[in-house]
Amino acid sequence: MSFSPQSLSGSEIRQKFLNFYAERGHKIMPSASLVPEDPTVLLTIAGMLPFKPIFLGQRPPEVPRATTSQKCIRTNDIENVGRTARHHTFFEMLGNFSFGDYFKTQAIAWGWELSTEVFGLPPERLVVSVFEDDDEAFEIWRDEIGIPAHRIQRMGEDDNFWKSGPTGPCGPCSEIYYDFHPELGDDKIDLEDDTRFIEFYNLVFMQYNRDAEGNLTPLQNKNIDTGMGLERMAQILQSVPNNYETDLIFPIIKTAADIAGIDYKKSDKKTQVSLKVIGDHVRAVVHLITDGVTASNIGRGYILRRLIRRVVRHGRLIGIEGEFTTKVAETAIRLSEEVYPQTRERETVIKAELQREEERFLETLERGEKLLTDIIEKAISKEIPPQSPLSKGGGMISGKDAFVLYDTYGFPLELTQEIAEESGLTVDVSGFEVEMEEQRNRSKDAHETIDLTVQGSLDKLAENIHPTAFLGYSELVSEAVVKVILIEGKSVESAEAGTKVQIVLDQTPFYAESGGQIGDRGFLSFGDTVVRVKDVQKESNIFIHLGKVERGILTVGMTVNAQIDRACRRRAQANHTATHLLQSALKLIVDPTISQAGSLVSFERLRFDFNCPRSLTPEEVQQVEDQVNSWIAEAHPAIVAEMPLEDAKNKGATAMFGEKYSDVVRVVDYAGVSMELCGGTHVNNTAEIGLFKIVSETGISSGIRRIEAVAGQSVLDYLKVRDNVVKELGDRFKAKPEELPERITNLQNELKATQKQLEAAKGELAIAKSDQLLAEAETIGDIKILVAELPGVDADSLKKAAERLQQKLGESAVVLGSSPEEGKVSLVAAFSAKVHKEKKLQAGKFIGNIAKICGGGGGGRPNFAQAGGRDASKLSEALDTAKTQLVEGLK
Repeated sequence: MSFSPQSLSGSEIRQKFLNFYAERGHKIMPSASLVPEDPTVLLTIAGMLPFKPIFLGQRPPEVPRATTSQKCIRTNDIENVGRTARHHTFFEMLGNFSFGDYFKTQAIAWGWELSTEVFGLPPERLVVSVFEDDDEAFEIWRDEIGIPAHRIQRMGEDDNFWKSGPTGPCGPCSEIYYDFHPELGDDKIDLEDDTRFIEFYNLVFMQYNRDAEGNLTPLQNKNIDTGMGLERMAQILQSVPNNYETDLIFPIIKTAADIAGIDYKKSDKKTQVSLKVIGDHVRAVVHLITDGVTASNIGRGYILRRLIRRVVRHGRLIGIEGEFTTKVAETAIRLSEEVYPQTRERETVIKAELQREEERFLETLERGEKLLTDIIEKAISKEIPPQSPLSKGGGMISGKDAFVLYDTYGFPLELTQEIAEESGLTVDVSGFEVEMEEQRNRSKDAHETIDLTVQGSLDKLAENIHPTAFLGYSELVSEAVVKVILIEGKSVESAEAGTKVQIVLDQTPFYAESGGQIGDRGFLSFGDTVVRVKDVQKESNIFIHLGKVERGILTVGMTVNAQIDRACRRRAQANHTATHLLQSALKLIVDPTISQAGSLVSFERLRFDFNCPRSLTPEEVQQVEDQVNSWIAEAHPAIVAEMPLEDAKNKGATAMFGEKYSDVVRVVDYAGVSMELCGGTHVNNTAEIGLFKIVSETGISSGIRRIEAVAGQSVLDYLKVRDNVVKELGDRFKAKPEELPERITNLQNELKATQKQLEAAKGELAIAKSDQLLAEAETIGDIKILVAELPGVDADSLKKAAERLQQKLGESAVVLGSSPEEGKVSLVAAFSAKVHKEKKLQAGKFIGNIAKICGGGGGGRPNFAQAGGRDASKLSEALDTAKTQLVEGLK
């Protein structure tokens, strides 16, 4: 039977998958953000990640069945992108999930029906795998689905047993593969042969819990977690040789090719790889920026910056000279906006971020090229021992240098090798691989895998603990039953005075840290027993009270009086509400497109990070502060309500990009001023805040600004400190507060004038000392040389002295050294034209090598150069060496 593909578009495949399961009782859930709630991972790397708390039993499912098309990003094998047929950073995972509802038989039947009847894949082209011990799955495929036994492959734990970690939920899986070459027959089926087979659907049967001893216990509620790669199914149905040539990615590739003036189909393999990288990475960066990620040097920001830089670098490799990322991003936005309308809504932010990063990296690339030139020069100048294998080919660029060029400046190893070869050099590839492996390990440390491990006693007890009831919106004191006590992660029945503990209560007035607001402080008490609570954290919906038993003995089951620190709560409320007002003021005065990029609400201060491509002017900062204080004085009451998410959005409530919200949300509204989705604690009326003061406005990364401020009682604390400083300065300078700026300015001007006079005097002294050295000059042929030390002379004065001496001596080579302060050496070389042109002595290279004797380095022009060092005890040796080398070089 010949296979006639349906030629479905990527959008049609996605919709058919979702509709198929919706017709079978699954609720279609929207894709979660690429920025996950789970703190163990940087990004959403699998379709099941948003459901992790349900699989762990920490959160009850909202529905028994769900289906999603989930945006995902993985970068742990980024070097394979574009080189294989189906490696990606950004991909969409189609999934159907059962939370204790249907299980293996139904999941297999529906998976087969979808693949063969909806997508029309010929059964004779499909092969399935099962876990080697999963006889149940084998029999379902053979007996109920009707697949011949020889086309059901049993595979080991590494391939077909899904586990979250050493302990926790786990189970066998079954995968469906498509056969591109059925003409090869069934005699030697090798599912590892990715030129023949592609795995497109993975069914995970989550049926066991594995304990620390490795024992498997059947789960009370068995779950189904499946994943179908959208890009892989598109490759199959669109009959293209790889995922990149599907309609999901190829239009981006064509845009880049058009900009470069090339034809993808006619290009060589190297050019096609670069075009594929651009197509893949541009999708990733568009969705990352859409979900609120901004480029930086840490965490998610580092991943975004690295992806953008790879796009720019591969653009250069295919001949694109100018800026182009916003043009290819437009194509990516157009492809995604129907399913992910936020990409079009965030178009301005996406393109601004790309433009800034591209401009910055083009500058970085130029610096990288200069660095590579320096590295090559140093490698060429190195003396290679006669017995070295490098003797015949020249020097070698170290693996570390090559990796710095790759990782920091975006130079691929192949490019560094190509340029090095032109200069007769090689690259230490093994050293490069060592550096690369270390970075891969760092990437693993950055949580590139999902950890569903049952962590500590709390998670082990999660199935037996109900979520903590939070009473703190309306009650500041309540009775509560101690459900769990942990000491150093281990569950105990009691804790004595002096013990640090983690406590779970059945209900609590304590706010747990979330949404940028820190947890409450306070006390738990019963009779003589007192526990001071210093912080409260939240794991899923379980509140963990961190504290210390100060008196008595705390026991599980004890009913305690839970009381928060009211003063701290008032401060947190004032700062949190002030943060909302601040965001509204920024939108009103600076730019209505400003959005939150992070925040911190503590008892002492508040911090608000926001997207803005420029710094605020002093006038804007003052206007924002005045506007917030005006709203405070107007005494706007708080209107807090819970409502469906869509209703809240329709009312105009502000939501944070990248934040995941439940179907019902809490809206905090100060009518006409601010309305936000927020679970934090707030003042009942803006007048309760009292005062608001901006402390600073700074940039923290490209396109991200930060305002730090204080509100309420914290303003008085801040002003007290400032007032004391002003009083002390007034006493010291014998001036009134309003006279201090002028008095300090005058003192600064006087100091600058004195410093200039001092520098001039030092220069004159150096010249006077240097003139006394003229008589010490020696003659080598028709060139004079002068090598001497000028004690206590700084680098600038040493430079002037050397230039003067060289001019007075005519055709000459002057080398001067000095130790102006402890642990510092200054060296300078001034060579006349005859020295550096005819005698080929370059001042920069010469003085750089001499400086190494003093533990330093340097360089400069052929006729003049400066260098420095740290070991002043070696200065005499360095100058002696300089004189010897000059004499030898000028003979």
